[in-house]
Amino acid sequence: MHAPASQTRKTLATGRLAPLMEFFRRFGPLRWSAYVVRYWSGQRAVIAIPYFWLMLFFLVPFLLVFKISFAEYATAQPPYTALIQQVEQGIYTIKLNLQNYLGLFSDDLYYTAYLYSLKVAAVSTFFCLLVGYPMAYAIARSTPAQRNLFLMLIILPFWTSFLLRVYAWVGLLKTDGVINNVAAWFGLGPYTMMYTSFAVYIGIVYSYLPFMILPLYSNLEKHDLTLIEAAQDLGARPMKAFFSITLPLSMPGVIAGCLLVFIPAVGEYVIPSLLGSSDQLMIGRVLTDEFFSNRDWPVASAVAIVMLVLLLLPIIYFQRFQNKELEARK
Repeated sequence: MHAPASQTRKTLATGRLAPLMEFFRRFGPLRWSAYVVRYWSGQRAVIAIPYFWLMLFFLVPFLLVFKISFAEYATAQPPYTALIQQVEQGIYTIKLNLQNYLGLFSDDLYYTAYLYSLKVAAVSTFFCLLVGYPMAYAIARSTPAQRNLFLMLIILPFWTSFLLRVYAWVGLLKTDGVINNVAAWFGLGPYTMMYTSFAVYIGIVYSYLPFMILPLYSNLEKHDLTLIEAAQDLGARPMKAFFSITLPLSMPGVIAGCLLVFIPAVGEYVIPSLLGSSDQLMIGRVLTDEFFSNRDWPVASAVAIVMLVLLLLPIIYFQRFQNKELEARK
């Protein structure tokens, strides 16, 4: 009589082939069900969704723009040359045009636009922090009923169009606008506010202030107030307790809010176009002009790639700061 198949496999597994079978069991290909259970269950399956979203709507467009940035301008449709060109039958070559990037650093237009954009974003971020920190602190220390009301008032402007909110500042800041009319009642003015850097700062601070307040509030609301009471019991004045306890503990919220304001403010286009001067170009305006007015897609793509690289630096810094904070808590 023949031995059952299961007994035969068991004999082989415990005989001379045992090391080989053990090797395939450990390092051989997994069955699909085991692969799904091991790699795509729980946390990995949840993380895969945002990663797929980023790959589809960020990585793919980024690679497309990155490819165009090495092409040459052409009066065709699309208005750029192909990177892979056929030289002879069956022979292809890759032609990279680095002049698109080199021209950004030799032309004063792009150099000045980058510096002005960084300056506007930095100054706007500073004023957002200066205005937003006291507001977030007051909301975090208020009663739950008042807290909900204040948060609703902070988010309420988002219910209207961003463009309409910027246009409202045109009516406020122009020469015959609301502010100058009120100043005229007191014998003051008129003041020139439209088409200046002041108007751009006002528009950016107003538009991006909620992005500063919400991360700060989320951080300040979690603070242990007994630490402040202990510091006051030990003789620390309120300002000393604030700078020694509250401010250091709120630094993650400060950095998160600053990044949420600074990064989109660098590439802002609508606010400088409506409120700013025509001779003070931010990089968003230059990028739009290159794409639509000059139709120089390779140069415009190079401008976008360089701007993205500049914005990656603060993002990497913030990521490292967060990792250090998590390690310190452990």
